[in-house]
Amino acid sequence: MRFRLLSGCALAAVLLPAAAYAETSDAGADAAATSKKDDTYHAGQGSEIVVTGVLPTNRQDMLSSVAVVQGSELTQSLRPSIGETLQHQPGVSATSFGPSASRPVLRGLQGERVRILTDGIGSIDVSNTSVDHAVVVNPLLAERIEVLRGPQSLLYGSSAIGGVVNVIDKRIPTRVPTEAVHIGALASYGSAADERSFSGAVDVPLSSQWVAHVDGSYLKSDDVRIGGHALTPALRAQALASGLQPADPADAEPIDFAANAGVKGKLPNTAAKTWTAGAGIAYIGDSGNFGISYGHYDSLYGVPVRYATQEGEEQEAPRLKLKQDRVDARAEIDVNSGFLDKVSMRLGYADYSHFELEEDGSVGTAFYNKGMEGRLEFTQAKQGAWRGVTGAQLFTRDFNVVGDEAFLPKNSTSQVGLFTLQQLDYGALKFEAGARYEHTNLSANPLVDQSQFFDGSRTFDAVSGSLGASYALSDDWRVGLNLSRTERAPSAEELFANGPHAGTEAFEIGNPDFKLEKSWGVEAILRGKGTNYTFEASAYHTWFSNFIYEGQTGALEDGLPVYQSYQADARYYGFEAQGTLTLARFGDSKIVADALGDYVHANIVSVGPAPRIPPLRVLGGLSFQAPKFDLRGEVEHVTNQKRISDFETPTDGYTMVNAEVNVRPWGTERPISFALSANNIFDVVARRAASFLKDYAPLSGRDIRLTAKLDF
Repeated sequence: MRFRLLSGCALAAVLLPAAAYAETSDAGADAAATSKKDDTYHAGQGSEIVVTGVLPTNRQDMLSSVAVVQGSELTQSLRPSIGETLQHQPGVSATSFGPSASRPVLRGLQGERVRILTDGIGSIDVSNTSVDHAVVVNPLLAERIEVLRGPQSLLYGSSAIGGVVNVIDKRIPTRVPTEAVHIGALASYGSAADERSFSGAVDVPLSSQWVAHVDGSYLKSDDVRIGGHALTPALRAQALASGLQPADPADAEPIDFAANAGVKGKLPNTAAKTWTAGAGIAYIGDSGNFGISYGHYDSLYGVPVRYATQEGEEQEAPRLKLKQDRVDARAEIDVNSGFLDKVSMRLGYADYSHFELEEDGSVGTAFYNKGMEGRLEFTQAKQGAWRGVTGAQLFTRDFNVVGDEAFLPKNSTSQVGLFTLQQLDYGALKFEAGARYEHTNLSANPLVDQSQFFDGSRTFDAVSGSLGASYALSDDWRVGLNLSRTERAPSAEELFANGPHAGTEAFEIGNPDFKLEKSWGVEAILRGKGTNYTFEASAYHTWFSNFIYEGQTGALEDGLPVYQSYQADARYYGFEAQGTLTLARFGDSKIVADALGDYVHANIVSVGPAPRIPPLRVLGGLSFQAPKFDLRGEVEHVTNQKRISDFETPTDGYTMVNAEVNVRPWGTERPISFALSANNIFDVVARRAASFLKDYAPLSGRDIRLTAKLDF
C-alpha cells in the first residue's frame, strides 16, 4: 500500500504538470485574468489576520491570547510532533512523551481540554486518549499554525477550554497558482536523533478555476541523544539499591536495576519512521469554492521506557504502529444577500488504527477508531457595526481496544453542537458575545469477558457562553476583557477506563459517575505597538467545579502505578507576555531584542497543587535581521517546579541556549532559503514538569539542525 500511494503521488506530480502545460493556451490566459487569485497566492495569509475562531479577525482586535507561526519561524521550529514544534510559543508547554508523541499543553491544560485541528476540523485520532498516542497531524506539511485561547476557542467544542491549535495546510487548495506548476519542498536534518525528513507538494492549475494538489513526506530518526542519565538522581539511587532482582518470581529474566540506573547518552526506544501521502482537488470561483482531499498517515515509533527501579515494578519498551486514512471536504458559497454573506461547510472522516507492539514484534493491544466531524457555518453580512456567524457541529466516534491490556471497553461517542459568535465594532469600542449548546452521548459496550468495565451509557447537555469588550487607547494600543462560562462533558476515557495500559506503563481508572465539568473564567489583555516595538500581555483566572484530573494513588496494579481520575473544585490562574524592541537600524537591516514569559498556578481545592503544571518560564533573544539573512541567539530559563501533587516529584529548573541563522541567498526574489540552528548548545539535562515521563526521559541534548526550503 505504501508503494502504491507513493508511486501514485509521484506519477501525479509528473502527469499533472504535463496536463497543465497541455492547457497553456487556455489556462494561462484564464489565470492571467484572475488577478485577485494571482495577487494573493504567493503572499499567503498575513500574520496580522487570525483565521481560527470562525470570523477572520485582525490580531490586534482579538479578545484573547493568540499565536501565529509561519514563514521562517515555522521552518526553524519544525519538529516531528506538534507539541515540540510549538514549544517556544507563549503559554505553551508540551507533554514530551518522547519526540514522536508530544501534545501541546496550553495554560497548564492538556489532553481532552486542548483541541488539535487540521484546517478547522479535529485530528480524528486517539491522541486525547493517552499521552503515548501521537497526534495525526504532520507539521512538515503545515503552511501556518495558529494557537487560540479564550472564548472563541469554544466554538470548536466545549472541550477546548484550554485552547485550540489549528494546523493549516494546502491539501485542499484555497488559491490558484500563478504559474503552470507550483512546487514546495522542505528537507531537514537533526543531529540529536540522526533525524532525516523530506516533504514536498505540487499544485497545478487545471484551468483558471480548478486546482489539483499532491503531497508527501518521509521522516526517519534514531534513538534521541540526551545530555546525561535517563533517570533522575533519586530514581538512579533507588535502582542501584535494588541491585539485580526479578520483578516477578515467575519471570525467567530478572531486571538489572543497576543497568537501568546507568542508562545515559541516548534514550532507548525513541526511534521513529513516518510517511504520509495525500492529494486534493478544488474549484475556486468568483462566487464560492469547494474541494475534497484524501490523506494517508503511517508511523512506527517507540516511547521512552519507564524503567523499573525496585522489585514489583514492570518495565516494557512499547512501540506503536499507527496508520490513518482520511477524507476531507470543504465548500463555501458567497451568498451576498441582505443578511447572509456566505455559507461554509467542512467535513472530515477518518479510519484510524494503531497497534502497541511487544519487544518481540507481536501485537499486545490494538486500538481502532472511526470518526467523523462536520461543521456548517452561516456568516452574516456586515450590518453597520454588526457581524457574526452561527453554525452547527456534528462529531461521532466508534472506538475499540482489543488485547490483554485493554484499559477501555468498546465505546462510542456522538455529539451535536450549536454555536454563535456575534461582534459589534464601533471603532474604538468593540464587543463580542458567543454561545454554545452541546448534546453528548457516550456509551460503553464491553465484551462478555470484560466484567471490570462499566456497561451502559451517559448523556450530557452542556451550555457555554462568553462576553467580552475591548477599547482602543490609541490607534496602536488596545485593552480588552472577556468573561466566559463553560460546561464540558467527560470523555469516554475519563468515564470508562479501568485497566493496564502498556503504552504509558500505568494502570488507569476512570469513573462512570462523573458529572459535567463547569468553569467561570476571566481574561484581560493588552496589546500595543510603536515604530520600534510591539507588546502583548494577558492575565487569566479560571474557577472550575467538578474539575476532572488524574492522580497517582501510590498503589501498584499488575506491576504498574495506578492513576485514578477524580473530580473536585480547582483554580487556575496565570499570565503570558511577549514583546519586541528594535535597538538599531542600518539601512534595510536592524537589531531586534525579543522576550516572552508565562506562568500558571493551579490548585485542586481541598487537595493541593494540580499535577503536571509547567513552572515560570522566561525566554529572551537578540537577532540581526537583514534582507538576505537573519542571525539570532536566545536563552530560555525554566524555573524549578516544587508545587507538586501527591506522589509527584519536584522538577529541577534548567537554562538552555540556542542559536539560529536563516539565509535567503537571493533575497525574496528567489524562493530558496536555508535554516541552521544549534539547540541546547551546552547539552543540559532538562525535564518538563508537564510530562508523565519527566523522571525517566529528559528532553533532547545538543541538536544541530539544517533545513532547506524551496517554494516556487
